[in-house]
Amino acid sequence: MTLLHIAILIPFLSVPLIPLLYKYTHRVHTGWFVMVIPLVLFIFFASYFSFEQPLEPFIHSVPWIPSLNIHFSIYLDSLSLLFALLITGIGALVVFYSIFYMSKDREKLHLFYAYLMLFMGAMLGSVLSDNLLVLYAFWELTSVSSFLLIAFWYHRKRSRYGAQKSMFITMSGGFSMLLGFIILYVASGTFSIRELIALGDQVSQHSLFILAMFLILLGAFTKSAQFPFHIWLPDAMEAPTPISAYLHSATMVKAGVYLVARLTPVFGGHYEWFWTITIIGLITLLIGSLMAIRQSDLKALLAFSTISQIGLIMCLLGIGSMALNDPNSSSSLLFAGATLAAIFHLINHSIFKGCLFMMIGILDHETGTRDIRRLGGLIHVMPVSFTLTMIGAFSMAGLPPFSGFLSKEMFFSGVLTTSRTMDSWLVFIPIIAWVASIFTFIYCMILIFKVFIGPYKPIPLERKPHEAPLGMLISPMILAALVVILFFFPNVIASSLLEPAVQAILPQAFANGEEWHVHISAWHGFNTELLMTFGVVILGTLLYKYLNTFRNIYENIPLRFSLNQVYDNGLAGMERIAGKITKFYMTGSTTHYLSYLFAFLIVIVGGSLFFQNIFILDISNNAPIEPYEFMLGLTVAAAAIFMIFTKSRLISIIAVSVIGFIVSLFFVIFRAPDLALTQLVVETISTALFLLCFYFLPKVSKYVTTMKFRISNAIISIGVGLTLTLIGLLTQGHHLFDPISEYYKNSYNLAGAKNMVNSILVDFRAFDTMLEIVVLFAAGVGIFTLIKLRHAGRKDQ
Repeated sequence: MTLLHIAILIPFLSVPLIPLLYKYTHRVHTGWFVMVIPLVLFIFFASYFSFEQPLEPFIHSVPWIPSLNIHFSIYLDSLSLLFALLITGIGALVVFYSIFYMSKDREKLHLFYAYLMLFMGAMLGSVLSDNLLVLYAFWELTSVSSFLLIAFWYHRKRSRYGAQKSMFITMSGGFSMLLGFIILYVASGTFSIRELIALGDQVSQHSLFILAMFLILLGAFTKSAQFPFHIWLPDAMEAPTPISAYLHSATMVKAGVYLVARLTPVFGGHYEWFWTITIIGLITLLIGSLMAIRQSDLKALLAFSTISQIGLIMCLLGIGSMALNDPNSSSSLLFAGATLAAIFHLINHSIFKGCLFMMIGILDHETGTRDIRRLGGLIHVMPVSFTLTMIGAFSMAGLPPFSGFLSKEMFFSGVLTTSRTMDSWLVFIPIIAWVASIFTFIYCMILIFKVFIGPYKPIPLERKPHEAPLGMLISPMILAALVVILFFFPNVIASSLLEPAVQAILPQAFANGEEWHVHISAWHGFNTELLMTFGVVILGTLLYKYLNTFRNIYENIPLRFSLNQVYDNGLAGMERIAGKITKFYMTGSTTHYLSYLFAFLIVIVGGSLFFQNIFILDISNNAPIEPYEFMLGLTVAAAAIFMIFTKSRLISIIAVSVIGFIVSLFFVIFRAPDLALTQLVVETISTALFLLCFYFLPKVSKYVTTMKFRISNAIISIGVGLTLTLIGLLTQGHHLFDPISEYYKNSYNLAGAKNMVNSILVDFRAFDTMLEIVVLFAAGVGIFTLIKLRHAGRKDQ
């Protein structure tokens, strides 16, 4: 196991240690100990980064389940290194910020930091895994850990709702993604992403290639909150602000972006990939920016801005994938510029959005509210907060001298590439992108002018506003400084990080060795991109001036048409349907339940006998039936018939026991004394228990004596008897599958057992028993937790 494997496991190993630290170090905030983990990991990953030359990709693999071709393989290149640096770097700043934001007296910090480290480890595993199934395991772990983080204030109804919503949507998409991974394995015979890229032509020829593509994109879109799955992200804002700053700036919503970027060498160049990602990204960009304007809650505004910005990045990745449509064409590198813009804006978004989330947390912490309608004039009492918020908001709006301006100009260049190099009618792509950018400008101005400029309103606020303590300001200060530094010195990371990351996404476009050097500058002359920026500022300013009039349009949109309403109604409808179905068959009658089971057996098993056309009965090789065997069989039949017509419970039980005891004689005749002994013991005990139970049962209901009851029971009994008899007879001459006994013939080689039966019971069935014990243990822990940690009298908020 390498240091990279250990780096992924360190956050997981810290999870059980954090509660111990919390328990025995009450005088010190637990965050001071936890911050060491992301800080050390950031330094570790930063050691792979060099300003002089890009990272040489390498892979380390540890066998996990070799028989299934599953290995814990870590692949580190510039793309995965970029994400690892964002995950650990922003993570360290978030932990430092939370030390001053989260009260060590009122909050359960051991759970907070344990969940945070669990999420960090899952994200690192997702972006560094080369094996698709290992990636999927970490991917779903991010959904579970984010559920715990979003529901951290679980006593609030909205927190539980947001956590359930995010988990339901993202894990449903994750399951879809798993199906896509399995299809890729069927097409290629490997789970390795590196090997899939190498087998690109072979994989693309598979008949289910396009299906796998859409299933995987479904997983990416749900995780990155793309339309129409974006509805989970605003409700996730119920989490504490440090969580929102981490999950929705640099980590969880970027997981889908990473998946699309990583698998572009496999699917890129196909029009289905290009159109799906580009159109969904554009729609998400536009809807997110439109919805952000109508929000009165600052975190909700940032949530929809995140949706919009991730849509922008997705759109650029979709456009950039066309560089692989014809890698040798002159337009290939132009499309690669769109991918470059996506990666650069991803970095910028992580920085300025992390800064903005932290500043919103400070405003909430120091004023007691996030309601824009109750805020205003805070520049007079919170000048530092105003400055940091302004830097982040202007960068998000794409204004100089902030790094967001550079990536926004590159975004305009990327969308213009589609109409310039493909078809002129694709001009709708840059038009929609430009319109969305106008609304982005508007909500950025709302964030600044509605909160900090204008008359000061101290009366309606819950707390007297004042500047935040220095410790809470340090993290957003660092991020704001990076926003400015990257504007003036963007080429510091251009050749060492951005350029190799693009080459990792589009390896085929650079396979011919053509020179391509990245140089980012703020001035390119008076071109179309600059004119689009001027238009954004001018029209955005005019619309902001008439914002109240513009907002009235939203009031005329019926709520029943919203996706949230569709989601809620869908869940409620499923609950109603499930309730009706459950009431229909859950009658409380054991007779009804047994009838359902036996009817299912007759229809499914018996029906399959007809559809499979296996009525082949060959008795030529059967041993002759001896007279005593014939007599025993008649005795069994007579006892069964006698049991049906008797009116005494006691006699019917005795008749059943006669059948069981005679069956044990058959085992003796067929030289199976161990089975005969087992049969005798079980039959004796069950007969005694039946007699004991039936003694205390009430008298037979009049219903069981009705003709309807008797006829239905007779039909089911005859059907089950015929089905099982046919199965017993037909198995002699027909096999749908190879008999499982062939596998157990190797019991000596597989398990070292000379007795096949003992081997099955002891060695092979041990796995089943082990899983049963795990299930019982999990259930026991759950029951213990419900009893131990119940909160009597606690009300939802």
